[in-house]
Amino acid sequence: MRFRCHVFVCENRRPAADERGSCAAKGGEAVRQAFKEELARRGLKGEVRANAAGCLDACGHGPTVVVYPEGVWYGRVRPEDVAEIVERHLVGGQPVERLRLRHLEGGQGRGSPGPGGPLS
Repeated sequence: MRFRCHVFVCENRRPAADERGSCAAKGGEAVRQAFKEELARRGLKGEVRANAAGCLDACGHGPTVVVYPEGVWYGRVRPEDVAEIVERHLVGGQPVERLRLRHLEGGQGRGSPGPGGPLS
């Protein structure tokens, strides 16, 4: 099955003493669950995939979310932000600027969701 886009939600877990914190400790798992539920509710389950991601090297901004193939990064995403991201970005094509991490876009930082990098 080929998805139109993938939403990678960082669920990386670091030791509690790490000053950057971790996306898991900041609610990354709840954010991914909210995406899964909202995508199913909107009938987008077979078109858009919400994936758990390991370290995206941006836990200081976490929970961090990356939408591919566009390569749009979001930070400090809360479960209550998910419906807006789905409606405005995934359905309407307009990223949610108030959550966007532009300094991580355009190939800066690690950013790869896994083997092979972003999907095209």
